[in-house]
Formats: sequence, C-alpha cells, structure tokens
Amino acid sequence: MSATTAVRLTRAGLVGTARALLSLRAIDLPPPSGQPRILVANHVSHADFVALWSVLPPAQRLRTRPVAGADYWERSDLRAWIANAVFRAVLIDRDPASRRGDPIATVATVLQGGEDVIFFPEGTRNLTDARLLPLKSGIFHLARAVPQAEIVPAWILNLDRILPKGAFLPVPLNCAVRFGQPMRPETGESRDDFLSRLGAAMLALSQAKG
Repeated sequence: MSATTAVRLTRAGLVGTARALLSLRAIDLPPPSGQPRILVANHVSHADFVALWSVLPPAQRLRTRPVAGADYWERSDLRAWIANAVFRAVLIDRDPASRRGDPIATVATVLQGGEDVIFFPEGTRNLTDARLLPLKSGIFHLARAVPQAEIVPAWILNLDRILPKGAFLPVPLNCAVRFGQPMRPETGESRDDFLSRLGAAMLALSQAKG
C-alpha cells in the first residue's frame, strides 16, 4: 500500500468512525466566501478537532488544518504521522522557553496561503465546570496579522458528555457542531473587547436551540 493510499484510507476511516460513533452533524455551517477562515471552538477533549474537522464538507475538510500542540502530537511516531500526514496539523511549540519561531506567524502563513485552520482560543482543554475559559490573546493577534481572514465561531455540543474524562466507552448521545456567523475585529476594537465579543458569540451557540 502506498503512503498516499494509507493517508486517504485513514482519513476516511476517522471521518466515518467519528460520524458513526458520535452521530456527528453540522448546524448552520456558513457557505464558503472565498476568504481564509479561522474556525474557533470550545475545547473539552482531544477529540474536539477530529469532531469539527469531520463535519466539514470534503473539499473544505481537505483545506482545513487544525492548530495543535507539538508536545502532545509528537510524543510517538504514530501520533506524529496522524498529525502531520493525515490531518496536516499546524503543530505549535507551546513552551515559550523552547520555541524558536513565532506561532502566530506560523499560522498566519497557512492562512495567507489560502487554507483554513481550526483554532481553540481557550489555549488548553477546559476541564473545569466553567462553560468557557477566558480566551487567550492569540486569536486577536492572528486576526490582526491576517485581516482578510474570517473568524467563524463554533460550539461542539455534547462531546464532553459522550467522552467524559476517565471514560473508556462513549455514552450514546448525539454530538453536533453549531456554527455562527463569520466575524472580524472591528476598526479600533481593543483586544479585550474583541475577546469578550467572540466569547459571547461562542457561548450563545452553546445555548441556541435546533
């Protein structure tokens, strides 16, 4: 089996498994606009980006790259292969003491090349009782670095209940990804005001009906 075939079959298998296991569906995914997109979502599980990636239409999925921590995905050869070959992830060194490049510039280069990214603005998995952790400033700086990019808020529903912390088997619930309308920082909008507006848009998706 060629490397290309292995990647294609692995992608198809992951998407099929995720859709079947989690009963995944997309709600209100905005149609393509021709501009690069930053898909931002809540982060409660290592399966989050697989869920979001899997609900995208095939053409959009192939040009969408998750931004993920290199420290987790490079722990083994298998994880590294899945991250780099299957998902084409943009791996970021999250340790300021050891990183050699600017992670914002790295992600900006991907967007400027016409590809989309999946970005978790909380910066880490939310293992607290809060609905959403305070958003980190990285998403604001990324939006400023690539002003043509659209930020599409999303909320992954029920994944924390389907795969609760410490569980080995999934609980049968429907999982969906609800999307909001694209947004950008407004002229003169401060970092804190933008992060507050984005956080409010994400939380509104968590409470919407349908």
